[in-house]
Amino acid sequence: MNLIFFALVAVAFFSAAWRELTEIDTDAQPMQELSEAAISSASSAVELAIGLVGVMALFLGLMKVAEAGGLLTVLARLLRPLMTRLFPSVPPEHPAMGAMILNFSANVLGLGNAATPFGIRAMQELNKLNPHPGTATNAMALFLAINTSSITLLPTGVIALRASLGAAEPAAILPTTLFATLFATITGITSALVLQRFFPPPAPAASQDTATAAEPEPDTPSTPEPEGTPDSAQPMGIEVPTDGYPGWVSVLALLGVLAIIPLTILYGQAIAPWIIPGLIIGFLLFGVARGVRIYEVFVEGAKEGFQVALRIIPYLVAILVAVGMLRASGALGVFVGLLAPWTAPLGLPPEALPMALLRPLSGSGAYGIMAGIMQDPATGPDTHVGLLVSTLQGSTETTFYVLAVYFGAIQVRRVRHTLAAALSADVAGVIAAVFIVGWLFL
Repeated sequence: MNLIFFALVAVAFFSAAWRELTEIDTDAQPMQELSEAAISSASSAVELAIGLVGVMALFLGLMKVAEAGGLLTVLARLLRPLMTRLFPSVPPEHPAMGAMILNFSANVLGLGNAATPFGIRAMQELNKLNPHPGTATNAMALFLAINTSSITLLPTGVIALRASLGAAEPAAILPTTLFATLFATITGITSALVLQRFFPPPAPAASQDTATAAEPEPDTPSTPEPEGTPDSAQPMGIEVPTDGYPGWVSVLALLGVLAIIPLTILYGQAIAPWIIPGLIIGFLLFGVARGVRIYEVFVEGAKEGFQVALRIIPYLVAILVAVGMLRASGALGVFVGLLAPWTAPLGLPPEALPMALLRPLSGSGAYGIMAGIMQDPATGPDTHVGLLVSTLQGSTETTFYVLAVYFGAIQVRRVRHTLAAALSADVAGVIAAVFIVGWLFL
């Protein structure tokens, strides 16, 4: 992100300087416009974050009620039968399985901040099953491919931003996000399973040490660790059930999610106004039914939402200033003009292309570009471009960041097919988002 940020500012500066020195006969003052753009973009970033405080507090308060009511545990029980089939090399009772289940459950609910600690813990536990330290296993590659496909059923952060910017229907992106994230996840899983055949792990050395470190077979349980040790504790103190619901329950739940997607697509316009009120009453009823002190827990979560909104101010200032300078310098217009003949026929407006390209590299950068696009009156939150960038943000992930953080936590340098599978999921998510947004809103 350091290189990207510097490149954006440098391109803007030199573009404006070139215009300042060559356009002598015009009344334009490119460097003055560049200065004004930098100052106004910084002010806009702070105003945007302050406007986001209330909505972010609302959504994180509701999520805290759901979390206190054990919704993560319910999702973990639903996911366990599927997880044991997707990851046959991981013993069902191993801590890695519990951490992965919690990571996916948090991602499903759009709790990105909660998902990251679970993901790091999952990678640390998977590394204990790794016969080749420093090289990614098939389980690691599949886990990260699913992770980077952004399995999100409820993009709360994007909905909150759209609401803060005055979108007529902030939750209108729910059907498009469901559609895009489904295709991204399917592509990520398929790519990881297919590509692992073409990227075999290193051949084990003929030594006693290597033999004893071999990865356990699917039906070979690992030796349980002593109870009460730090390694046996569940991530973040959240208990992960050791057994799942019956298989038919998980299948019914999966079919129910799949059935929701065409329903939201066909009746999205009628459903959209009901989504936010429905979420509020639904999460509160869930908390009441589970015996949660909903007011106190909601306030606790709202405090976290307030802090989150304030923490993103520096990131928004950085990226919005860089993009604002790039736009004021004229460089962004040239870039858009060059790519428009190629991307427009494919349904990807050139205004949205910087967002699509930056999303795998930087979450904060993509978030800032999305916010800038929806702040612009010409491409507000309710236009085709605004809906498309919202869907891209909600249905794709910061691939390179996730790989760097998760692999960096366990010192893995040979990633094998992980990056290819993750990028395949990203491309599928972009294609699906372009298709569904174009079909529903053009």
